[in-house]
Amino acid sequence: MKSAEIREAYLRFFEGKGHTRVSSSSLVPQNDPTLLFTNAGMNQFKDCFLGGEKRAYSRATTSQKCVRAGGKHNDLENVGYTARHHTFFEMLGNFSFGDYFKKDAISYAWEFLTSAQWLSLPKEKLWVTVYQEDNEAYDIWTKQIGIPEERMIRIGDNKGAPYASDNFWTMGDTGPCGPCTEIFYDHGADIWGGVPGSAEEDGDRYIEIWNVVFMQFNRTADGVLHPLPAPSVDTGMGLERISAVMQHVHSNYEIDSFQQLLKAAAKAIGCAHDNNPSLKVVADHIRSCSFLIADGVLPSNEGRGYVLRRIIRRACRHGNKLGATGAFFYKIVSALVAEMSVAYPELLENQAHIERVLKTEEEQFAKTLEQGLRILEQDLANLENNIIPGEVIFKLYDTYGFPVDLTNDIARERSLVLDEDGFQLLMKEQQARAKSASQFTVDYNSLLKVDTLTEFTGYDYLADEGNIVTLIKDNEIVDELKEGDEASIILNKTPFYAESGGQCGDSGYLFSDDVRFEVTDVTKVKQAFLHHGKLVRGNIHSGMSLKAVVDINVRKATALNHSATHLLHAALRKVLGDHVHQKGSLVDSQRLRFDFSHFEALSPKQIAELEKIVNDQIRLNTQVQTKTTNIDTAKEMGAMALFGEKYGDEVRVLSMGNGFSIELCGGTHAERTGDIGVFKIINETGIASGVRRIEAMTGEVAFNHLTEADNDLKQAAQLLKGTKETFFEKLRGVIDHSRQLERDIEQLKLKLASSAGNDLASQVKEIKGIKTLSVKVDNQDNKALLVLLDQLKNKLGSAIILLASEHEGKALLVAGVTEDLSNKLKAGDLIKLACVAIEGKGGGRPTMAQGSGTRVAKIDDALASIATYVEDTLG
Repeated sequence: MKSAEIREAYLRFFEGKGHTRVSSSSLVPQNDPTLLFTNAGMNQFKDCFLGGEKRAYSRATTSQKCVRAGGKHNDLENVGYTARHHTFFEMLGNFSFGDYFKKDAISYAWEFLTSAQWLSLPKEKLWVTVYQEDNEAYDIWTKQIGIPEERMIRIGDNKGAPYASDNFWTMGDTGPCGPCTEIFYDHGADIWGGVPGSAEEDGDRYIEIWNVVFMQFNRTADGVLHPLPAPSVDTGMGLERISAVMQHVHSNYEIDSFQQLLKAAAKAIGCAHDNNPSLKVVADHIRSCSFLIADGVLPSNEGRGYVLRRIIRRACRHGNKLGATGAFFYKIVSALVAEMSVAYPELLENQAHIERVLKTEEEQFAKTLEQGLRILEQDLANLENNIIPGEVIFKLYDTYGFPVDLTNDIARERSLVLDEDGFQLLMKEQQARAKSASQFTVDYNSLLKVDTLTEFTGYDYLADEGNIVTLIKDNEIVDELKEGDEASIILNKTPFYAESGGQCGDSGYLFSDDVRFEVTDVTKVKQAFLHHGKLVRGNIHSGMSLKAVVDINVRKATALNHSATHLLHAALRKVLGDHVHQKGSLVDSQRLRFDFSHFEALSPKQIAELEKIVNDQIRLNTQVQTKTTNIDTAKEMGAMALFGEKYGDEVRVLSMGNGFSIELCGGTHAERTGDIGVFKIINETGIASGVRRIEAMTGEVAFNHLTEADNDLKQAAQLLKGTKETFFEKLRGVIDHSRQLERDIEQLKLKLASSAGNDLASQVKEIKGIKTLSVKVDNQDNKALLVLLDQLKNKLGSAIILLASEHEGKALLVAGVTEDLSNKLKAGDLIKLACVAIEGKGGGRPTMAQGSGTRVAKIDDALASIATYVEDTLG
């Protein structure tokens, strides 16, 4: 069976068992600060296991794309050198949320693997492990499934701590966890390796193909295991591993999908299609890099972008080892698209974007290598022995991205060795700093535990009434608030929008006859809306009824800006291309900010075109339409999902301009596009590698901005004694006149410098029989000093000259040696000596050199150095 056939068979099998097929989530975890990348099939269901999210189904099955290349789950260094480690892999999974448990989960796994209708694996080839204390799972396997006890293995806490076991699964230091049972396939006695738990378990004979996790607990930061609301099941089977079994090969790199990538990689590099580990690295890395870019990650120097950059550069380095010249990595994308785009259409949709990102990063890395080689050569020139210090290796690696293995190659060629201990020490220090500063170490259970469901009525109303469900002060739930308290209030029903999808939370007030609570912001924890603010009058307690009133002006202005971001997003894709994806946004009542993927600054023409397209849509004054539906129907409608949003089973589709813009969005919006009034871009800039930002205004704020700009233009025109219509003509005239004056002044300076040569020549002295002149000239720039130097050389015929001037707060020096003396005295040597006094630097040719420094008070000392130089040089 081909990999694609196995994937589809697995999903169909579990659909037949009442499971809902759920699409793979993004590799960038949404609303989960504990994860760098999606690394398991259960990530998107974590809240379901914790009981914080309810879905329309209690059984699910997925084929989840996963990356393990950063953070705790990191397989990067093993990739290419083992049979089964990857940075990207597919995890087939089936899940039960409080539905079936151990018996059914084990039975389903055994049926799919061994029945003739499905994979039909030989039963005698399968071994099973369970957690040491899990007698229930052990009995199911032995007494109901019929696994002989000699092929059953119990594994306890074999990793040095309670519940730290190969058969006790946890996604991180905190969160859902539980015992697991694993199924291993025996590749045969001709392959080295021992059974799980033995000294030879790392061999390739017995390979884990299926892991069933029995989600029973939630582990908190104190290490305590708390029973989950309902025991659940999380199953994972690596598609690559089971494909190797079904295709009768012993390495994942031998399966059908990898063979196509290896062939494409060899062609792009221009090397043999063989078993070289470097070729495997390239084939593996094209998968993780392409999928990460398709999911919105771009190379950068921090966070997820840094990991992506590291993977790309590692692939490039291994390609170079195989003889690649120039950019090659991006050329393999088309083979990946052909192999996997049926299951993952985002690859085809983003193919051009992926190729461009990879090519740009490859070209940038080539420059980095060139720079690193130059710096390494400088450091090698200063070695006192045959050891390259750890500080040098680390500087090249950390600052310039220079691979350690390349440093080692160069060292070997020159009979040098690396101070690996020193390098590793510095690496450990860096890793400790990174770990302490990591944004992905949040305790999942430290979030405020609120289980309230707030009904949002703000789509239809700006005022409503609700009952107080929870009062929170200083992050603690309290029963009462007193006048003056700053706190948060949760109502069972509210018209206030909670910050989400880039839109800021509403402001306004909550009140009753004797109470007024000023709301400054609203946020969301799970399904609860927290109204943050200050109690300015009266006392309140849980259970009270309060009227909730949203600030109508702020809400409407915010809604206009939010609608404008949707129009801008669609316009960007029309002007720049389909590679544009939202990378973040911020919408409030004053302006909108929209971040998007693009590789270069927008031209004035492109900005003007964007403004025209958006304003054209505004003038059409079409109705803004919303529809609530399921995610699959929304995708069929062509709806785009917004960055940073986590969508449930029901989604809200927002349409504007009769299909011009269709996006998933839970925010508040204008009723018609004409309500936006006017759209004006006020700034466009880059904020990260491959990410641009547009800031814009709409409505009354934009109108006021344009009015102010018009008034400023009128005042500027008046200063030029013109009108708005003649402003630029007048301005060009002023600029041309100013430039002519500058040229005239420059000519006068040169004439003065030339005439000054006659006076300066009279100050020549003879040292060791050589005419020598060192003199300070008032307020001359480099250009004037060089003209004066040439004048003096011509006048004196044979001489050494050092001229100095203080100009714009700096000490300037020029030195000249006539041709007949340049074999004895060098202008460059003189200028270096003189620069010591002014704490500067400089250099040049034997006959002319120049320099500058900051200590203008030491110019006289610099001039005095000419005598020392002549005497010392001529002896």
